[in-house]
Amino acid sequence: MPENVPNDGALSRHEPVLLHEITAMLIPTDRSPKRILDCTLGLGGHARALLELAGTDARLLGMDADESNVILARRNLASLGGRVRLFHANFADADEVLREAGWDKVDAILADLGFASNQMDEPRRGLSFQQDGPLDMRLNRNSPRTAADIVNQAGEKELADLIYQFGEERYSRRIARAIVQARKLGRLERTAELADLVRRAYPAPARRTRHGVHPATRTFQALRIAVNDELHSLETLLNLLPEMLAVGGRAAIISFHSLEDRRVKQCFAALVESERATVLTKKPITASEAEIAANPRSRSAKLRGIEMR
Repeated sequence: MPENVPNDGALSRHEPVLLHEITAMLIPTDRSPKRILDCTLGLGGHARALLELAGTDARLLGMDADESNVILARRNLASLGGRVRLFHANFADADEVLREAGWDKVDAILADLGFASNQMDEPRRGLSFQQDGPLDMRLNRNSPRTAADIVNQAGEKELADLIYQFGEERYSRRIARAIVQARKLGRLERTAELADLVRRAYPAPARRTRHGVHPATRTFQALRIAVNDELHSLETLLNLLPEMLAVGGRAAIISFHSLEDRRVKQCFAALVESERATVLTKKPITASEAEIAANPRSRSAKLRGIEMR
């Protein structure tokens, strides 16, 4: 079994984001999808809700780049039996998953681009600096490059560009310079070490967290994106949507930062302009105050949807 598979308690602690909004979008009142593709399975919360509401004729293919989550989701969805098939795969390979399953088109596609709670809360993942852990950040443990590899091997300009482009960090050059200087004394290996280094690289007046945002947040975002090649994978998935969705099929995508949301918005706008799709969300749907209070991580979630014509 892969490392970092938590106990069954993790299943009950995870709260699927925008659950009601997702089910309402992908299961319209006038029809129910028969074939559903969940590109970011997580722990199976969205998948279960969709299948329970879509009816007994509905089938779902679920995929996740994190093998640990596939294992947990398989436990969580076991009662649904043959209505679910799960795959350890990145959503950039969604078309290959469909071919392997013998499916041509699907009626509904979901992609939740956020991280599951068990991923963020597991220190050994290195995805967060809330608890100290190794600078890993890989969702797929078979991937060769970790965040530590990037931090310790990339040149100063490469680091600065990466942190600026993927983290939209205004102090990227200061941070890159500080990283290069620090690693001369020894390899950077820990999340807490990097987070403190980034904080100290900030100008003194800017070091205080604003609205609970730590100075290292954007740098960690940039490294996560780079390690997992997230934006390229998202662009690949967006390009695949028209060929995977049946006429009348719907796609719902939840993004968590502007780099993702911008790409989703632009893709959907292009499909609408070419008269290949109808937009379901003139503005992104966001979490209610009640959901944010229950699950603070939903605060930055933005849901957009389209229907193919």
